Amino acid sequence: RDYSFKLNKKEKRAALKSALSSRVAENNFVVVDELKFDAIKTKDFAKVMSNLGVEKALVVINDNDTNVVMSAKNIPTVKTSTINVYDILKYNTVVVTKDAVNTIQEVYA
Repeated sequence: RDYSFKLNKKEKRAALKSALSSRVAENNFVVVDELKFDAIKTKDFAKVMSNLGVEKALVVINDNDTNVVMSAKNIPTVKTSTINVYDILKYNTVVVTKDAVNTIQEVYA
């Protein structure tokens, strides 16, 4: 049996806007200039997250930078992915690059 149901586009967008607004209102929305790493190092990524004061976070980057994604892969409390409502609600903090913020504003504004 399939228990899934269809959700309208407007409802999906409203849910995403609501989830993002709740993170901004709680001051759990961190915008960084850029996330760039020369090499794939989990230690470097963990250091950046600790400097930001973030433990359980969703990291949203605009371009799929393999160094950032692979560096974060080994940390169980951090996920790098595209933005969706489930992940925004699951992770306490959302860390976003400026380019990703501009893309979010273009698509969902």
